[in-house]
Amino acid sequence: MTAEQVAERAGISRGTLRRLENGETVVGLDVFLSVARVLGTLDRLVEVLDPYETDLGRARADETLPKRVRR
Repeated sequence: MTAEQVAERAGISRGTLRRLENGETVVGLDVFLSVARVLGTLDRLVEVLDPYETDLGRARADETLPKRVRR
């Protein structure tokens, strides 16, 4: 898929896609998610952001959970 096709399918201009590719912070999260959807990587993105998908993420998430108190 060309960059033009990705931009068109995501409903953005080629310039906006270029700014996203360059890591410019003026691009909104909605644009990022639209491009991820077009590229078929949106589901993978959700997995990557899930803290329970890695050993470190699980360990850190467990640290923040309150400990159960038995009486």
